[in-house]
Amino acid sequence: MAAWVKGGAADADGAVQAAAAILAAARTPVFAGLNADVAAIRAATHLAGRIGASLDSLGSAGTYADLGALARVGAMTTTPAEVVGRADVVLLVGEAPRGAALVERLNATAPSRGRAAGGPRTLLRLDALSPLPIAVAALRAHARGHLADDHGLLALAKALAGAQYGAVLYDPAELGAAGVEMLQGLVMDLNERTRCFALSLSGADQDRAALQVAAWTTGQAIRVGFGRHVPEHDPWRFDAARLAASGEADAALWLSSRPAEAPAWLAGLPSIALVSGEPDPGMAEVVIAVGEPGAEVGGVLWNEGRAGLSYRAPAAPAARPAAAEILGRIAATLDARKDA
Repeated sequence: MAAWVKGGAADADGAVQAAAAILAAARTPVFAGLNADVAAIRAATHLAGRIGASLDSLGSAGTYADLGALARVGAMTTTPAEVVGRADVVLLVGEAPRGAALVERLNATAPSRGRAAGGPRTLLRLDALSPLPIAVAALRAHARGHLADDHGLLALAKALAGAQYGAVLYDPAELGAAGVEMLQGLVMDLNERTRCFALSLSGADQDRAALQVAAWTTGQAIRVGFGRHVPEHDPWRFDAARLAASGEADAALWLSSRPAEAPAWLAGLPSIALVSGEPDPGMAEVVIAVGEPGAEVGGVLWNEGRAGLSYRAPAAPAARPAAAEILGRIAATLDARKDA
């Protein structure tokens, strides 16, 4: 197992001991990233509960843009399979959805179910010269008949209103909470005349998996703290970047067994990094290389195409340990230190 302690190569036991020592000395540690398979996210959640750490995921900004809109105005959503099978008009909002695998499927197929079956599919784009939430608000105003001065937006509004089954694809992190709320309002307005649904696209950061694990483990969304030995949910208080910037966090564990860039604030704390690929030995005080789920080790991951969790076998099995195994060893070492 490849591991480094303070930039120098270390064996597995030495790295685990060093990681346990950092967490044992901390009063308010934060576990961030959680860009991993379900087993590793669960192991991190259980370890956080035992030592009083807080949890935040890599894609939580997008999660809370969606959850905030859901709490305030509700949502009319669908699934990727329904969009592929039924949608005859699809609107891509912003830049992020254009590179999604779902869009490639939509371009390569036509509706096969429902009233639009056998007909063509039209993909439209909302290109925002102004901030994206403002562009969505202007589109909604054109769709409601309150504006008619922008021919491009008017054409988009008419195309959505005339759809048999319309779908609006967006990235919540790109759109933001206010933009998501306005977009859901647009979709609800369109449903007074036709069928239209919104579909939030997630990235490859496994935030949706972290959200699922947090919900069934703690009864809350991600950004949970265990400082008082019960799960407490607070999207502002347990924001990992804020905790690091304010000095409230005194140690960090970065979990990213899927490819992702570590945050700059990680180097400013006593920290542990469990990462895949070819790690930078200086990215944290303790760095341990783990297997990438779905590539080097098996694991349950969020499947964007199915909008659910599914097992992914390793494409090229490697000798690196799974992140859940390392977290288990750190937990066992902390227990042994406590007993001693």
